Amino acid sequence: MQRFADFADDPAILDGAKIKIDDVLNQELVIIGYAVKDSKFSKNKSGKYLTLQVKIDSEKRVLFTGSDVLIEQMEKYGEKIPFFAVIRKVDRFYTLS
Repeated sequence: MQRFADFADDPAILDGAKIKIDDVLNQELVIIGYAVKDSKFSKNKSGKYLTLQVKIDSEKRVLFTGSDVLIEQMEKYGEKIPFFAVIRKVDRFYTLS
């Protein structure tokens, strides 16, 4: 008999306590997971939002953002997870460095 995990193609659930992006600005984080989905609230150009799973002091956390820059960066570099990164605010947008 098969196990559900053997044939299910649903992405892994990103768990952890929810935090605000401004609470982790300029801190080194470990990026451990992400998901990009269509947003119900099209406040950005892409119409998408990012769920980012991070590890801070060995605790899993998740944050949500509509930052098109962060979405593009995660879509481009997401296959390199896990990695260390710092979220910075430059003018009116967020970026990884």
